[in-house]
Amino acid sequence: MDSITAGELSAAVSSQKLRKIIHVDMDAFYASVEQRDRPELRGKPLAVGGSADGRGVVAAASYEARKHGVHSAMAMRKAVQLCPDLAIVRPRIDYYSKVSKSIHEIFRAYTPIIEPLSLDEAFLDVTATAHLYGGAEKVGIAVKSRIRDELSLVASVGVAPCKFVAKIASDIRKPDAFVCVSPADVLRFLEPLPIERIWGVGKVTARQFRNRSIRTIGELRQLSLETLAELFGNSAQHYWELSHGIDDRPVVCDREAKSISSETTFHEDIADRSILESWLSLLVESVARRLRNQELTGRGIEIKVRYSDFRSITRSMMLQQSTDVTNVFLEGAEALLRTKVPDDGRSVRLIGFGIHHLSHEEYRQLHLLDEEDTIKPRTIDAISDTIANRFGRGAIQRGKSKR
Repeated sequence: MDSITAGELSAAVSSQKLRKIIHVDMDAFYASVEQRDRPELRGKPLAVGGSADGRGVVAAASYEARKHGVHSAMAMRKAVQLCPDLAIVRPRIDYYSKVSKSIHEIFRAYTPIIEPLSLDEAFLDVTATAHLYGGAEKVGIAVKSRIRDELSLVASVGVAPCKFVAKIASDIRKPDAFVCVSPADVLRFLEPLPIERIWGVGKVTARQFRNRSIRTIGELRQLSLETLAELFGNSAQHYWELSHGIDDRPVVCDREAKSISSETTFHEDIADRSILESWLSLLVESVARRLRNQELTGRGIEIKVRYSDFRSITRSMMLQQSTDVTNVFLEGAEALLRTKVPDDGRSVRLIGFGIHHLSHEEYRQLHLLDEEDTIKPRTIDAISDTIANRFGRGAIQRGKSKR
């Protein structure tokens, strides 16, 4: 591996100093929305997720519940054991998506360059617009204040010259955090942080570092690129650059057109495949219902998985014909997860599902043998939509999404 020269390092740092990146992360988003809308739940331990009677899983936990050890991806049965007074609320993904759109409207008041990571998390590039509002720090303060004042929700915000540092800044003093790291302070900010803060450093890699008495990012920075290459091969450049506060990845706008999608970020990474399948089922049902409410059909489906090291993969397929039937989408999504996403034990922080190649169809072509395979599922969808639209999204769920 070629070593980076002092000149190349200086150029990378200098170009980065010009960038102004903001990371916004909503605090306990699902739980906070429920507490906002239901005053009787405020100040009380709350979990959003499935039933404690079956294979229910905690999707999000309020900070009151976290004090009892309750956290996302935990079996709801165990959560109730830890906190007998725990209030349990079914997820309302469609509704959280609407709230997320309101949050993004606030973002767009300050920049068009927005990279959504999930419903409750996004990067903003304000390099070209910050001067209009007095600088990046004032933009971050304004975004945080407007989310609080207009939506009665709390966001943690980090401001920095790159995505890596901005993400850490928003997280390091949660909840209700605001941390601004100037270009001159990046190395000082990173130096005392544990090695696990480096993206891609999991338990195994952290153990390898600690066996060599490297516990902080500052200590990692003392290693040469050549030494890191001997220890970690192709990952060496990645570790070396982040330890020096170098992250030149741009903020990438989500410009996909003509699609309907939804995704969720787990506050604690998940490796259990059955939990991922349960969440995928919930997302498929939510997106399919939105599709039908807009009187659309779709032929393409896609799943997205983001791992704990922030690497993402998407897998897609085309169906035989355009449809709006939930079961068809669910079978396709499960097939993609089962056959196209490796079950290699890596932890997942986000899962998403989307339908594309949308169209308005005034009639549907039914085959002679579609009585059982098509008409019955449509009837189930129609009943499900009627109940959900009248009594709320959590009033009815498919069996698999109850886990």
